[in-house]
Amino acid sequence: MCNQFSVINHSIVSEKEALVHVSDLSIQRGYGIFDYFRTVNGKPVFLEAHINRFYQSAKSMHLNTSVHSEELKELIYQLISANNLPNSGIRITLTGGYSPDGYTLADPNLFITQSAFNFNKTNFAKGIKLISYEYARELPLIKTINYLQAIYLQPLIKSKNADDVIYYSNNEILECPRANIFIVTQQNELLTPANGVLKGITRNTILSFNEFGGRETNISLEQLYNAKEVFITSTTKNVLPVLAINDQPIGDGQPGVISSHIYEKLIQLKEV
Repeated sequence: MCNQFSVINHSIVSEKEALVHVSDLSIQRGYGIFDYFRTVNGKPVFLEAHINRFYQSAKSMHLNTSVHSEELKELIYQLISANNLPNSGIRITLTGGYSPDGYTLADPNLFITQSAFNFNKTNFAKGIKLISYEYARELPLIKTINYLQAIYLQPLIKSKNADDVIYYSNNEILECPRANIFIVTQQNELLTPANGVLKGITRNTILSFNEFGGRETNISLEQLYNAKEVFITSTTKNVLPVLAINDQPIGDGQPGVISSHIYEKLIQLKEV
């Protein structure tokens, strides 16, 4: 770690030099966006999709970075080479910049950081437990740095002996703080919430698997509890079966057949 490098704006610097001033809006107001992707055996996974979403988020948040996409990719590859971490997670962060009054947008600051990450294939069989909580994220289509509610709920999640939380609003499920959710109905339909959620890269990849016929739609809490299978998806988790919600078992309380098939296809696509 002592020789780790990061990117700040247009330059690769030692991690100790990748600092932000206290006037940055990310500190003053929590204003900024980010994206996160993985490298497997030194190769970025779904890089174009993550970069496209990064710039979409930046545009939506009025953050006009001077780093164009080709330069960004070049900086990412330089960082991968400098750090020599074949299996890793890379985070691209764009902040609101050094605001003169702590409220007005300024020239954004770009940070790219990298840390070791090795996917744990044993987690799938273990599955997870969720609790539900009524909450809808602000600006859900944008990957912002605002995780206030998710962190605030950590003591509650732990007190319920759960692993994570599924948000819902108006009796319809939305997403987990860092993952999308799918259900498999008793008729073997593969469904995921259509609105009010971040369009995750892993989520979109699963929806592109024609053999599973996944589709977006509104999903009620009742449908969630009565599902044959439930699983969450993300860049770091791939597919994780949900075995219980609010202590109510899902299906037979074990990872399901369709979840397993999707998991195996993702593993072949991403982890080999």
